[in-house]
Amino acid sequence: MDATEKIKQLLKQRGWSAYRLAKESDLSDSTIANIIKRNAVPSVTTLESICKGFGITMSQFFADGELIEVNDKTRDLLDCWSALSEEQRDAALILLKKMNQK
Repeated sequence: MDATEKIKQLLKQRGWSAYRLAKESDLSDSTIANIIKRNAVPSVTTLESICKGFGITMSQFFADGELIEVNDKTRDLLDCWSALSEEQRDAALILLKKMNQK
């Protein structure tokens, strides 16, 4: 799937308009319209802005699997997780799984 199709897919999945993507990405409406309506290939810089607007990384954008939205809380959680020892991670995972049980 090319970048333009991926952007269209992400818009559809989120139920976003091109206008919302432009606002979230700090890009002009015409830039997004050119990509979506004219299938213009976005520059790397533009694509970085679009990914930031969607709350994903460039790696996630090009990944074939399911996307996980990265927001400030998720980044904070990942930063904390990476600072833990393996034993602490195991304990935290057990705790999270217990909290998730219904």
